[in-house]
Amino acid sequence: MADWFPRRRSAPSGPLVLLSRPGCHLCDELLARVRRAAPDGTVVEIVDVDSDESLSVRFGNQIPVLLDAGGNVLAKAKDEEWRIRARLRWRV
Repeated sequence: MADWFPRRRSAPSGPLVLLSRPGCHLCDELLARVRRAAPDGTVVEIVDVDSDESLSVRFGNQIPVLLDAGGNVLAKAKDEEWRIRARLRWRV
């Protein structure tokens, strides 16, 4: 019998990473939505995208970007809270 339900994606465990820049109001807004959407106890590390050349090249023009511990993109600047919550739920 076919499985009609999507399977949860296995994501690396560990903290979430918010790529940001000092003074970025969109970054502050995304962080607030992530904190409301994430389960209690979720760790979010804030990383200055310009502190690492490879991050700057890959994401420098896209911040803010929320990554899981494996570097997979979970959310970007304008993602709504319900969408972030759903992505976090399915990453486990």
